[in-house]
Amino acid sequence: MNVAIMGYGVVGSGVAEVLKKNHDSILKKSMQSSLELKYILDIRDFPGDENEALIIRDFNKILEDDSVRIVVETMGGLHPAFEFVSACLSAGKSVVSSNKELVAAKGDVLLQIAEEKNVNFLFEASVGGGIPILRPLSQCLAANEIYALYGILNGTTNFILTKMINDGLDFDTVLRMAQENGYAEKDPTADIEGHDACRKICILSSLIYGKHVYPDWVHTEGISHIDLADVDYAKCWGGVIKLIAKAKELDNGMISALVSPAFVPADSQLANVNDVFNAILVRGDATGDVVFYGRGAGKLPTASAIVADIIDCCQHTRQKKLFGWKPSTENIVVDYLDQPTSLYIRAEAAQPDEAIAAARATFGSITVLTRKDQPTNEIAFVTPEDTERALRTKLETLHSVKPLSVLRIADC
Repeated sequence: MNVAIMGYGVVGSGVAEVLKKNHDSILKKSMQSSLELKYILDIRDFPGDENEALIIRDFNKILEDDSVRIVVETMGGLHPAFEFVSACLSAGKSVVSSNKELVAAKGDVLLQIAEEKNVNFLFEASVGGGIPILRPLSQCLAANEIYALYGILNGTTNFILTKMINDGLDFDTVLRMAQENGYAEKDPTADIEGHDACRKICILSSLIYGKHVYPDWVHTEGISHIDLADVDYAKCWGGVIKLIAKAKELDNGMISALVSPAFVPADSQLANVNDVFNAILVRGDATGDVVFYGRGAGKLPTASAIVADIIDCCQHTRQKKLFGWKPSTENIVVDYLDQPTSLYIRAEAAQPDEAIAAARATFGSITVLTRKDQPTNEIAFVTPEDTERALRTKLETLHSVKPLSVLRIADC
């Protein structure tokens, strides 16, 4: 059986490396008589690379070669990845992908093609990199009703927030540090504005609840507006700030999903997940809380997950592996404003004492927060729980304050 790789970047080259390095053990686990890498598709030249002889530029060579039964997609982006992957599946080839953008946007379509052609479309590496999560959710935790899922799903933002919390460095300084260390792209928008985490929670939600959840259905906020003052107030409250992606199924069958920075209590298992590490907390009715932790990206960790999917495809050549979800005919995600939460509010106030009194009269029993070197015209407090819509409506009536920051309180 032959394998092809589409995209010879960091992850694609890692897949080639793992396939070669661990060839004998992978072959044994695959239950195949042979398993060889035949093609690597890329538009670039790689002079002197050990796999230079395998590199091609014509996708049709892969598509038309019947000996290629498994195709690995590590190109990234939607196009031409979607066209290439759908063509491979339609041609009866199984596909393994690490492309979270592709799976989040087109997963239902590609899973349907795979179903019709009795082949596999697997994408363990698309969510947690080297952290196993999709297979455990679909197999090991299959007996559970999953009440909720909370994740720190982006290493770049977690690195930035960790440095702000532990070292007192401001956002812009740490972002530059992350870029210098290779943790953040030159254009970090997808990470710092939450889009990467959104795609991952969409994939997880779709798998858990059985229907496709699209990224544009999920309200998403990033961390670019987080200030060191917010970090200090979180410490006073008894926690830290993390970018949390969460999803839960409601009693009516709808799904509540959200990505945003939030106050996380210090006793939460997610509070001490630091630097570029990721963690996913799954709350099941039988198991209680189960946490998956590790590096959410990286060449070899991600390649490890991809090669595991290749082995799975090899073991399911005659019968498609039961895995995936169905399309959604309508939006199944509820409006985040109608969901219960508490809010942290930092505001500017000319008369702080009067503003705090007004906040108590408006919200009820608030928790007032303080910090070292707090400006005399600054107040901060945490509201009691209500729907977010109700809380924000009440905030608008507080004419004596100018909101500077509003964050949610996580329930993980």
